[in-house]
Amino acid sequence: MESNFYKKDNLLVFKITEDIDDFSVQKIRRKADYEIERYMPKRVVFDFDNVTFMDSAGIGLIIGRYKFANMLGGTLEVANLTNSVKKIFEMSGILKLIPITELAVS
Repeated sequence: MESNFYKKDNLLVFKITEDIDDFSVQKIRRKADYEIERYMPKRVVFDFDNVTFMDSAGIGLIIGRYKFANMLGGTLEVANLTNSVKKIFEMSGILKLIPITELAVS
């Protein structure tokens, strides 16, 4: 997973570069929590452009980061959902809480 903080927009972007399962979620969670706490961004965006597989552990990952970002005064959004990831998000109802955004940073 790659992360970039854009100070001008107070935006933290996590570009996930691997499939999301029980094994990878632990690593992603640790890095995401560290970066969110480090930068205290107003917006956190998870970019799913390169994710071809995600299981239920990914739902837990996103819900947990959503709560953590909110606790610190920020918001969480998702971007570039692949069809398979979007189906999982729709079935779980997570999109009622977390908006899909267009990822355009300057």
